[in-house]
Amino acid sequence: MSESTLPRHVAIIMDGNGRWAKQRLLPRAAGHKAGVEAVRQVIKACVEKKIEILTLFAFSSENWRRPVQEVNYLMDLFVSALEHEAKKLHEQNIKLSFIGDRSRFTEKLRHYMLDAERLTADNTGLIVVIAVNYGGQWDICEAMRQLAVEIEEGRLTSQQLSPQHIEDRLTTAHLPPPDLFIRTSGEQRISNFLLWQLAYSELYFTNVFWPDFGAEELEKALAFYTNRERRFGYTSDQLKV
Repeated sequence: MSESTLPRHVAIIMDGNGRWAKQRLLPRAAGHKAGVEAVRQVIKACVEKKIEILTLFAFSSENWRRPVQEVNYLMDLFVSALEHEAKKLHEQNIKLSFIGDRSRFTEKLRHYMLDAERLTADNTGLIVVIAVNYGGQWDICEAMRQLAVEIEEGRLTSQQLSPQHIEDRLTTAHLPPPDLFIRTSGEQRISNFLLWQLAYSELYFTNVFWPDFGAEELEKALAFYTNRERRFGYTSDQLKV
């Protein structure tokens, strides 16, 4: 598998922590903790494969509906992970960034997120994007809100509006769209993740729960990707010309 055939940008819905724990008669918190180790393994594998961007769906805007105890644990786990992992990522030349609405998070968590971004801002290796309190519909709505203001102020007209205007105002405007989308645990939904950005992504679904998704499973997903013909609306014959 050559680097030229690998995706530049991989996006993952890390699903199945709770079911992984339930199978082992463990509390759901144990599944989330095991999921953090899987994140470490996948980041390591992406660095080794020289993948440029890894986007991880850590907490959706709908996840607030979960039991309060579980949400609180996830927030504490997030803070703990940032405390212990940001420096390690920096030492590996990894750049860390976050997308999503940060307004619902505590001041402490927002502080850790901003510190991690500042610490790794100049790194030139793998870019790890963490989607937290993120929803694809929210992302598009925020882009449209910005455009509405520009139209109201006379800086843009409705006739000038194009898909590129929207794309340039999404939280991922600084990144290429994902080439490969992965969802673990057997669910086959996008679940309001990167709705605009996944328009031409290759979609890979696996029954493996996230805590068991490591380098070997990532390799399977990458092998699936390399066997896909990405046409972007063209025919196979056109691509051969």
